[in-house]
Amino acid sequence: MRSLFAKEITSIAKKNKKVVLLSGDIGNRMFDKFKDFAPERFINCGIAEANMMSLASGMALCGLRPVIYTITPFTTTRCLEQIKIGAAYHDANLLIIGTGSGLSYSELGPTHHSLEDIAVIRSIPGIRILTPSDPEELKVHLNESLLLNGPTYIRIGKKGEPNIFSKNNNLGIGKANLLKKGSDVLIITMGPIVSEALKASNDLSGENIDVAVATIGSIKPLDKKFLIEQITRNYKYWITLEEHGLVGGLGSLILEWALENSYLSKLKLKRIAVESKFINRLGNQDYTRKILKLDSSGIKETIKKLCLN
Repeated sequence: MRSLFAKEITSIAKKNKKVVLLSGDIGNRMFDKFKDFAPERFINCGIAEANMMSLASGMALCGLRPVIYTITPFTTTRCLEQIKIGAAYHDANLLIIGTGSGLSYSELGPTHHSLEDIAVIRSIPGIRILTPSDPEELKVHLNESLLLNGPTYIRIGKKGEPNIFSKNNNLGIGKANLLKKGSDVLIITMGPIVSEALKASNDLSGENIDVAVATIGSIKPLDKKFLIEQITRNYKYWITLEEHGLVGGLGSLILEWALENSYLSKLKLKRIAVESKFINRLGNQDYTRKILKLDSSGIKETIKKLCLN
């Protein structure tokens, strides 16, 4: 996803002279093509993310369209006050990209895990939160965000994410998508972990458990119409799947929506997420997903326990 971001933001910046790219001391070679045609619009802010956020907010208030790019925990929790006051409070037209979200940098430990970013950003008024599942959805979100007023946070993976969508899908800010139909269980997920959900769903079809898979590419705003449509399908269980902490993420959002709209009695919901603990058994993303039962095998096991008990 980060390679697509570099390519697409370069293309956008060639058409829009107001786009300025700010980096937190990463991706310098990745943005060589951007720097070739507009070196004055690429700023390496160094390891000073709070300062970078304030700088971007000031640029936005002067009429530019700044885009911030760095590793997710450093562009969210490290500079939360600057996001709240500089960006959201002033309704600044800036775009925050958090790369390597969730457990993408799993082997580097809790400093690089981003398992609370949605929870904390969601609590701030006036900021959009987008969670594209693949490069095609990221491309759409990126282009739409730069046409809208106010701040946007886009949470992306690192690299190697499979392509899920085609250009014909219903992509865009505020839109969810049903990727696979099913009648027994609905998995609602977000971001690159959708590939694990799809694999689990396909595996379970051979065991007579029919699992639908949907992606929520937009946390704020939420596609409420889509959720209401799914309520009418009368699934036995809803499962939220996220590479995020259990507190304040997608599962919490769905529970809040159901409570506020009097749907709690109409659904049985199980949340699959990271428990509220620091992860100290380190390995790559695949390894960590496996030990946390966030991989397809773990998802399959959870669904079988629900459906067969």
